[in-house]
Amino acid sequence: MTRSRTVELEGHIIDSGTMQRCFGAVMDLGGSFDVEQFDVGKHETEESYCRLTVSADDAETLRAILHELHQNGAVLEDPSAVDLVAAPADKVVPPDFYSTTNHPTEVLYDGEWIDVERIEMDCALVVDPDGSEDGSARAYTKTLNAVEEGDLVATDESGIRVNPPERPRSGGGAFGFMQGGVSAERPSESTIREVAAELRAVKEDGGNVMVVAGPAVIHSGAGDALADLVAAGYVDALSAGNGFATHDLERSIYGTSLGMNVETLEHPRKGHKHHIWTISEIIRAGGIEAAVEDGIVSEGVMYECVRNDVDTVLAGSIRDDGPLPDTITDAVEAQDAIRGQAHEADLVIMLATLLHSVAVGNCLPSTTKTVCVDINPATVTQLLDRGSAQAIGMVTDIGTFVPTLAEFVLEGDE
Repeated sequence: MTRSRTVELEGHIIDSGTMQRCFGAVMDLGGSFDVEQFDVGKHETEESYCRLTVSADDAETLRAILHELHQNGAVLEDPSAVDLVAAPADKVVPPDFYSTTNHPTEVLYDGEWIDVERIEMDCALVVDPDGSEDGSARAYTKTLNAVEEGDLVATDESGIRVNPPERPRSGGGAFGFMQGGVSAERPSESTIREVAAELRAVKEDGGNVMVVAGPAVIHSGAGDALADLVAAGYVDALSAGNGFATHDLERSIYGTSLGMNVETLEHPRKGHKHHIWTISEIIRAGGIEAAVEDGIVSEGVMYECVRNDVDTVLAGSIRDDGPLPDTITDAVEAQDAIRGQAHEADLVIMLATLLHSVAVGNCLPSTTKTVCVDINPATVTQLLDRGSAQAIGMVTDIGTFVPTLAEFVLEGDE
């Protein structure tokens, strides 16, 4: 028996590719569609509207099709209010709970569409009927381990509207509509200059810049350039691991990174012990900030982060030596700390770290401008595959990218 539902699409659905994706999803999943109304926007700022009936041979196929259409911004005709079910216990969500995308989202509650706060992918959607300061309803995301008994959790997709990014009405440069992609053939210098211009613009507008950095930034000799950006006030938050901080601190104390002098490429005698000696010195001092205050650490990225009060999160790993006393070894606690940084960011620059890039990317809404740089194309590919389609992917040497970026950013301050 054929099952059918009518859905609506509205916005810049033609030039943003929404219609193409929706029609393709219906056909790929074995359904069919009948366009009942199609009003085309007649100039670049006028929105289009499409109403179509989607059909499938069985309810399960129709449900799968509607799910895909929902992810692309389609809404059921005459949508019902969001379906809310109380969580039966802490960390337990109802069956068929709604799993969020990273796109801006709204819920229909008490006759009004409410914006969902702190949007990120793979979370539960919770509605608090009187959670706002004025006593009105509030909707927001919660990770599964943060769900509490009694939380009103959205189920299915009724009363939920997703708003994927649309092609902007003006040019967006390197950060234009869905520029995500991986290529070693991008004109690197011009792209870096555009990233530098965006970085300056974000700061001039009072925005927040987050840097996600891996140890290769230090090993490649790019640490000085990143430290210069921090010192000049262009970095508000740093997310990294124990290794990045250890090798940056090692360079300040011993002049090496993982036992190697990054300028001469020489390996001093007993240099392989420098990283663990560094950790010992920082523990003895009582932490990174104390080591800076005591003069044990006198330069580098971590030094500048302390001196400039940059919000820093060091997330631990099972591989960590030591670790540094500043490293958060509880994985859930580290996730929450990174999530707090990500929700404040207007621009995120990811530098040579696969695991941290994907972790931060999972916390970002699709509207956050993101650039991911790595010599390994797999890093950028995995980030995009996980849903961060807004990211600019640059396959290039981090030791060249960061100094060039710093040069372009700081030349405007001269």
